[in-house]
Amino acid sequence: MLSHPTLMTSTEHPYSLEELKVVSEDSIEVDDKLSHVRVVFTPTVEHCSMATIIGLCIRVKLMRSLPSRFKVDILVAPGTHETEASINKQLNDKERVAAALENPNLLEIVEECLSPSFQTWT
Repeated sequence: MLSHPTLMTSTEHPYSLEELKVVSEDSIEVDDKLSHVRVVFTPTVEHCSMATIIGLCIRVKLMRSLPSRFKVDILVAPGTHETEASINKQLNDKERVAAALENPNLLEIVEECLSPSFQTWT
């Protein structure tokens, strides 16, 4: 994910998630033997209204990048968002994620976040 920082931009700011310190190498764990990836992200503020969208963007990027054998957990860093538990539940529930990606408005936001052309602010 971090090997292509310009491919994942913030939904609210003209910077990459890495530049905003939302995601860092230290917050990503990969266990190839167990086929498991865990990403812990830190919203920019405790009341970030886009935290769920950011997590969904991370999940979609990994779904598109990793072999299907991988189980992916996306989590808000403990104590960094006022609705952390709710966001974690939403981001790691397959049915909720599938439903979110069926919503054309949400899917458009995710596509913009993942689109290289969205990063025009350099």
